[in-house]
Amino acid sequence: MSITAEKKQEVIATHARAEGDTGSPEVQVAILTSRILTLTEHFKSNHKDNHSRRGLLMMVNKRRSLLDYLKKKDVGRYNDLIQKLGLRK
Repeated sequence: MSITAEKKQEVIATHARAEGDTGSPEVQVAILTSRILTLTEHFKSNHKDNHSRRGLLMMVNKRRSLLDYLKKKDVGRYNDLIQKLGLRK
C-alpha cells in the first residue's frame, strides 16, 4: 500500500522547490497525497482492513497539519499546492 520508489521520485521532482528538495511542505504533502490515494483505492476492495484505515487517518491528519503550516507561512504557495493537487473544490 506504499508508493513505488519511481513514483515517489516523480512526485518529488514535480513538486520540489529546488534541486534535491525533499523536505519542503509541498513535497511532503504531495507524497502523502499520493499515498492517501493509493490507500483509498485499496479500501474499495478491502473495506474491513481497519489497521490500514488507522494509518490512513494518521496520514490525513499529518497532511492537514502540513497544509495548515504552509498556509500560515505563505498563502500563495498554499493556494498553488492545493490547486495543483486538486485538494479543494
